[in-house]
Amino acid sequence: MSTKIIDKLGLITIHNSKVAMVRSHNKTLFYIPGGKREQGETDQQALSREIDEELTLTLHPESIRFYGEFTGLADGKQDGTQVCIRCYQADYDGIPQPAAEIAELAWLDSNDADRCSITAIAVLAQLKADNLIK
Repeated sequence: MSTKIIDKLGLITIHNSKVAMVRSHNKTLFYIPGGKREQGETDQQALSREIDEELTLTLHPESIRFYGEFTGLADGKQDGTQVCIRCYQADYDGIPQPAAEIAELAWLDSNDADRCSITAIAVLAQLKADNLIK
């Protein structure tokens, strides 16, 4: 049996030693904002589109830089499906606010792991190890 992998892109946005995390409508756990790539999109194109849709931010394409790749059990999937999220940091125009399927935006740190998806917990741990969040 092959494991299904969900390919996603995410934006790491840090402010006051906390990282922006989002929660979708009808979900309880928070995750890194971003989403799935559409056919033919580069990481940067997909990330820019998803972040505009979810947080109403315009990313500066030249500022997009790779942070890390994280894999974990997909939230709400009972069949062993994994999510692999390639995370980036970027400069942007606008103020992050929830839009589209996003119900809530929260600024979290490593003390909030119990509110996050498995993959988001891995991101929190790396950000803390890199002294980017508390």
